[in-house]
Amino acid sequence: MKIMVLPCDGIGPEIIGSSMASLDKVNEKFSLSLEFDYEDAGFSSLEKHGTTLREEVLTAAKEYDGIILGTQSHADYPAPEKGGRNVSAGFRVGLDLYANVRPARIRPFLPSSLPAGKTMDLVIMREATEGFYPDRNMSRGWGEVMPDPDMALSIRKITRHCSERIASRAFELAMKRNRKVTAIHKANSFHMTDGLFLECVEKVAKDFPEVEYDDLLVDAAAAHLVRSPERFDVLVATNFYGDILSDLASELSGSLGLAGSIMASDTNCCAQAQHGSAPDIEGKGLANPVSMILSIAMLLDWIGEKHNKNNFNDAATSMMNAVDTVLEDKDSRTPDLGGSNNTQAFGKLVADAI
Repeated sequence: MKIMVLPCDGIGPEIIGSSMASLDKVNEKFSLSLEFDYEDAGFSSLEKHGTTLREEVLTAAKEYDGIILGTQSHADYPAPEKGGRNVSAGFRVGLDLYANVRPARIRPFLPSSLPAGKTMDLVIMREATEGFYPDRNMSRGWGEVMPDPDMALSIRKITRHCSERIASRAFELAMKRNRKVTAIHKANSFHMTDGLFLECVEKVAKDFPEVEYDDLLVDAAAAHLVRSPERFDVLVATNFYGDILSDLASELSGSLGLAGSIMASDTNCCAQAQHGSAPDIEGKGLANPVSMILSIAMLLDWIGEKHNKNNFNDAATSMMNAVDTVLEDKDSRTPDLGGSNNTQAFGKLVADAI
């Protein structure tokens, strides 16, 4: 099996380099027979090819068994017409990676931002190919316009097709977990768009009578994440809401640096750390690679499920358990979690734990 690796910008090359120590270890230990091809994306691609993401890279990526995507400095890219293409959006739309899967859980040995005694173990299923994102909601052109310098308009797109399929994936996941799905919306204000999304989730819910289903307004959901996160199992949300709530949940669990994430279609999957490129600490060895390591573990688990390969699922479990083993030792953590280890040293400890 072949994996495409794109280190990208900022701390991307560092956290991917650190994570590869663990991936190499499970590749050998569990006989995964993985091969890796590296490609340029982000600023390295812009310098060499005049664009942050070449179309031929996307075309090639479709034939790979998995993709590992580093962090990107989107805010610092030039305008799209000057080559500053949003790399994540390019992959999500180009490979139809509609399901952005973002777990968040409390680890009892790590401090969290939740009140004492609160627990959290949830997954946010975020639709990633439409919504309030101007770079992916039009077949031609851009989803934001400025009729005059003092007026800006943004177009939101919600479709039945995309809403039903992300809802289906959420209920399927809930069947493997604690059998509860919560739909996140603002249908009291966005009557048509969120109304359509909610209608689609309710339709899918009827096909899963074993799963407890409810819905919450997005603002109420944010409050419940802080006050009573134990009430949630799987949350399904449109792009914008899912993006915000998943960052909130991960930060409440201890740190955005602990947040694994994959983007998946029915045929392709991409591991991508949930956080940004952190250019302020680039090259200093301070970056926490946990999010990237866990994202790669999620990719292996997806491959195992997709291709009925138990050794991939076992490898994923081994990586996740190794991360927790290392995090349990306060001195082994990276500086953001109160430890003194650098990025590469932490990655080696996880590989050794495997």
